[in-house]
Amino acid sequence: MKKAIHTALALIIAFSLSACSSSNGNGDNNKGDTEAASAIKEGTVKPSETSTDVKDVKLKIGLPGGYDITKKEIIDGFIAKYPHIKLEIDESPWTDFVTKITAQIAGGNPPDVWLQENAAVLGYGKRGVAEDLTPYIERDLKLDDYNQALLSSKSTDGKVYGIPHGLNPVALAYNKKVFADANVPLPTADWTYQDMIDTAKKLTRDTNGDGKPDVYGLAVASNITVGWFPWSRAAGGAVLDAAKTKATVTDPKTVEGLKLWVSVIKDGTAPTLDVMKAGGGDHQMFGNNQLGMYFLQYNRQVGLNDNYPDLDWDTVVMPKGLDGKRVVPVVTNSWVVYSRASQEVKDAAWEFLKYYLGEESQAVLAASGVSLPVKKSAEAKLDNTKKPLNKKAYVDGVAEAGMTLDENPSWNEWRSAAQPVFEEIISLTKPVEDAVKEIQDKIQAVLDENQ
Repeated sequence: MKKAIHTALALIIAFSLSACSSSNGNGDNNKGDTEAASAIKEGTVKPSETSTDVKDVKLKIGLPGGYDITKKEIIDGFIAKYPHIKLEIDESPWTDFVTKITAQIAGGNPPDVWLQENAAVLGYGKRGVAEDLTPYIERDLKLDDYNQALLSSKSTDGKVYGIPHGLNPVALAYNKKVFADANVPLPTADWTYQDMIDTAKKLTRDTNGDGKPDVYGLAVASNITVGWFPWSRAAGGAVLDAAKTKATVTDPKTVEGLKLWVSVIKDGTAPTLDVMKAGGGDHQMFGNNQLGMYFLQYNRQVGLNDNYPDLDWDTVVMPKGLDGKRVVPVVTNSWVVYSRASQEVKDAAWEFLKYYLGEESQAVLAASGVSLPVKKSAEAKLDNTKKPLNKKAYVDGVAEAGMTLDENPSWNEWRSAAQPVFEEIISLTKPVEDAVKEIQDKIQAVLDENQ
């Protein structure tokens, strides 16, 4: 049934795209939009240069989450700088937008540019919905000005289907009071996973005398970003191969990493999921000085500071794996340009994306605290008056070892198929050796279906 729905949707999208009539654009040599767009995709011409004869153009921008996600200051700044580009804002709550955009694409009337999770953007590229931004990037951007995550939406065929809305990497957060109470040295950038685990054991204490820990050295999560993904790579393993077409869950190194993930729960160094739930989750336990360390995504600092303003804490770059290599998970939502818009509109969309990647907008993003900018120079605008004071841990982590979450066009599907089994592992209801075989089969089935 799932495969039938997937196929039907693909056919609807393909039919709607093929049925769309071309709009007249301003392509090179005054050719029609269809011919110009085709030439750009084939690499025979570059996207049209900015015309000296400026005329008004309408641009529809999709903003899931509205101005809570995309700062209004950036939109207003663009409007002021490009008055000839008349914006229409299509905003709605994130979940509603995701539902709506599917219908809009099927009907051939989505926004001209919008943002969504990176995996969805890669899927749009595969289905011909997203514009290949490679020629635009090559023409207008200097890659050295940006960190490596600029190309997070680069597919295995070398095309770039989006640019980052912002970066949400992971670092190791630590509670200074818990370390001081146990008289244990603070984490360093040289730490390995084994160093982290050994220290976590020293931090785990029974201060109530009831025979049970009430302070834990480390918390481990069940989800992909701060849970099984980094831990599966801790021993040099991976869930997918480099091409992201084959599952590698049963690889001995992956198995070793997953065993390490649950070992800290088994030995009492980390709380069980039930204990964590009773304590309000890792966020609350950390804020209440019941937790020494946990992996923290960058955007969660905002809530931590709001809820626990007096908490003494900081971050350090993610530990190195047992193989000496560091892996820093990075979540990116990405801007995508609708491939079937007229060339004139696509040029306007690219002007918006260039503005978003520019110094002014990236500085706004940096100051917001909700995500890291992708432009290197804007990193100096990070608010270092609020914790964590060592935001450089996130910046350095991305620069050295930033990695997206094995995203490919079928990411949402294979992740959803595998997640329940990963939760069986961390809840200690299924041994790793048995679980990895099941996960392997589930992921590979999805990958084969989407080849």
